[in-house]
Amino acid sequence: MTVLQGPLVDRDAWSAVGKCPIEKTMAVIGTKSAMLILREAYYGTTRFDDFARRVGITKAATSARLAELVDAGLLTRRPYREPGQRVRDEYVLTEAGTDLMPVVWSMFEWGRRHLSNDSRLRLTHLECGADATVEIRCAEGHLVPPSELGVELKRKGGAAPASR
Repeated sequence: MTVLQGPLVDRDAWSAVGKCPIEKTMAVIGTKSAMLILREAYYGTTRFDDFARRVGITKAATSARLAELVDAGLLTRRPYREPGQRVRDEYVLTEAGTDLMPVVWSMFEWGRRHLSNDSRLRLTHLECGADATVEIRCAEGHLVPPSELGVELKRKGGAAPASR
């Protein structure tokens, strides 16, 4: 269980509605097709038709999701032109999109462990071939298990209030 700290301990004294980073992130990526487009972008897909085919959605849905992900700053448009064709856009991950990938990989790992009957898919470290996992580490480099994770309210200046 995650430990709420300081003024967050009294759950009836505050509301996270509209302020929670999870809520705000879900507003951007909360559809299955948005997550799958991000997965495909991370795998190197850049072309509109390839996104539609690989995600298995209509061109209208592809257009809407790509526009939303561009507006959210997770993808950017880059013009290209095939010989004899009109200029088109391809879509590539931005830094913010790349920063989101541990979330996608966490979902991959959770689904692999808890939902999939096909356990052959694995995340691996290309350099040594060992299985790779997604973890939470503190700024000091310590592995933080869920039982040691806290949420606190920082002051607007950036300093955290004294806790405990």
